[in-house]
Amino acid sequence: MATLVLDHLELTYPDGTRAVKSVDLTVEEGEFWVFLGPSGCGKTSTLRMIAGLENPTSGEIRIDGRVVNKLYPGEREIAMVFQHYALYPNKTVRDHFEMPLKAAKVGKEERNRRIAETANLLHMTDLLSAKPRQLSGGQAQRTAIGRALIRQPKLFLLDEPLTSLDAKLRLETRTALKRLQEDLKITTVYVTHDQEEALSLADKIMVMHNGEIQQIATSHELYTNPVNLFVAGFIGTPPMNMAPADFVADGQDGSLSAETFDLHLTERATHAVRESGGDGRLVAGVRPEDLVLVQPRGDLSLGGVVTVTELQGDEWIVSVEIAPKTIWKVRTPRLGATPPRTGQQTGLRIRPGRLRLFDAASGTAIY
Repeated sequence: MATLVLDHLELTYPDGTRAVKSVDLTVEEGEFWVFLGPSGCGKTSTLRMIAGLENPTSGEIRIDGRVVNKLYPGEREIAMVFQHYALYPNKTVRDHFEMPLKAAKVGKEERNRRIAETANLLHMTDLLSAKPRQLSGGQAQRTAIGRALIRQPKLFLLDEPLTSLDAKLRLETRTALKRLQEDLKITTVYVTHDQEEALSLADKIMVMHNGEIQQIATSHELYTNPVNLFVAGFIGTPPMNMAPADFVADGQDGSLSAETFDLHLTERATHAVRESGGDGRLVAGVRPEDLVLVQPRGDLSLGGVVTVTELQGDEWIVSVEIAPKTIWKVRTPRLGATPPRTGQQTGLRIRPGRLRLFDAASGTAIY
């Protein structure tokens, strides 16, 4: 196990593109971290610098307190798995597991012990004699993972390792990977653009955008308390519903005035908006599961017309047009509920305490 520290890490390419901008973080021993963000956000570039495949423009990479910036990848005591398995077609699973051990001049008895242990961990004991063409996609990826882990590295790096698998294999391999990491307690950094993978696997998630860290937090914290509009819109399927609104003060009270609705704010929300020091232009945000479909009434200020109803397993995802070109999604249980019809008017109620407010200019969360 190892501790990984990135200290003001930056990467600028020769054409002047700043791929990574002042990344600071500490991954503690045995933690599973995920670098999450859209394509081109800098997450893979950060991972490649940790691995020694890219040279930082500035900053330090420390593994167990040792600066490794100038070390070759093979000197960093790391193992890395890429998106593609890169297996040799003429070699068996056993051969792939054995290769890094032979390169490290590990004795035959110890090699056999480690191969048996790794195969057992990956549920591949019966596949040691199989060649890549005889393996499923998930088994092939597990072979690549085993080949990396059998070296017993201090740090385990994975760059979108499940992207090429179909949905079922992706879920199976993800479960196996999480169990393996928990059993071995290897410090792990995993790169993906798939938020479902990130939320299910990680102890901590670093969300990146345009080369910068947006937020570092647990899965629960990221989902419930995003620090800005980017994180709020990127995390969650369907994403958080949003609408521009203005803050209206009325003595000690406050409310939101939007294009088609007005909402009274709680005392805490009003206080937060006033303390923010902004100009009163806000973005209101609500998660789909924090909205409730209700009968339209004259005293309800929030509602609209149902445009689409989608069945998603044991729930409905209902699209409601609350204003021209503004669609809000509502997640509602399927059991015991009759989905509204397309074109039907519906009211919406926000669950208490679930409204989120962001400053429109900066995108920063206020409440």
